[in-house]
Amino acid sequence: MEQLQVRSPLRPPTMADVARRAGVSHQTVSRVLGDHPNVRDETRGKVLRAIEEMGYRRNSSARALATRRTRTLGVIASNTTLYGPASTLFALEEAARAEGYLVSAVSLREMTVGTFSEALDHLRDGGVEGVVAIAPGQPAVAALAELRHPFPVVTVGSEHGLGIPGVNVDQRMGARLVTGHLLAAGHRTVWHLAGPGDWQEAVDRVAGWRATLEAAGVEAPPPLSGDWSPLSGYRAGQELAGWVGRGLTAVFVANDQMALGVLRALREAGVRTPQDVAVVGFDDIPESEFFAPPLTTVRQDFSAVGTRSITLLLDLIEGRASAGATRIVIEPQLVVRASSSPYPP
Repeated sequence: MEQLQVRSPLRPPTMADVARRAGVSHQTVSRVLGDHPNVRDETRGKVLRAIEEMGYRRNSSARALATRRTRTLGVIASNTTLYGPASTLFALEEAARAEGYLVSAVSLREMTVGTFSEALDHLRDGGVEGVVAIAPGQPAVAALAELRHPFPVVTVGSEHGLGIPGVNVDQRMGARLVTGHLLAAGHRTVWHLAGPGDWQEAVDRVAGWRATLEAAGVEAPPPLSGDWSPLSGYRAGQELAGWVGRGLTAVFVANDQMALGVLRALREAGVRTPQDVAVVGFDDIPESEFFAPPLTTVRQDFSAVGTRSITLLLDLIEGRASAGATRIVIEPQLVVRASSSPYPP
């Protein structure tokens, strides 16, 4: 009769325990766990049965010491209650898991040299192999560029020209798509409700809107400014309603949440959308197609942002890419819905 080994419940089984159970060497168990090809099928089966019977779980800390790899990536982010940063963070976590990596995330209230330094120290102590920083503003990237770090860093956000590899959606192109769409629909000009001036994405959307109007020989109306919230959109919409009948027939809003506020303010003022004023947003949040009316907007492919960012970071970790100013730009897509029907001649 086979004699079963009884292990103490006070300690989990080790690789040596598995080796004794399977009647093989410690090195053979290691090869099986590492999926090494030079192991006979019969031997591999013995080891796998022993692992299952003993409930063995590989010690990730010991593995990290042996291989100097933790298979953990860091993410630094702020404003994760907003749709863009939250969607980017989720996409990064999904892409990392698909590559067999875990993510350790640090959320910051503000991005300064001090907060970045603390976050990088925390992630370094946690043994991350590289970091993705969701840095929406030029000051944030500038703060990150001042710091030295022992691992590769990739930024997600608008182009910054500071020598840090990064991935971004072409915000200027998105603004050009919106503005060109509204001009082609027959509007003589396009008004703009911008995002906060310290967000590079907001600055780039203003630049794309303004450049498209200038290229068409149209003077840009003075832009309004919001803080990404529906409330700021509502207040701006009350002001915009006063310009209806005085040259305002189309508004490009820098994100969908502010567009929601604009739509309500216009509706309360008796302004019809799109019959009196066309409204276009940016981001294509899941609710935008259910606005009244359904919102024309710009879709950012956050899944592609996550995948390309993780791929770039892993290329840097593995030495397949240089640490220079590698920049990956993803094109946005205009999604046309009822809020921007052609303007009547």
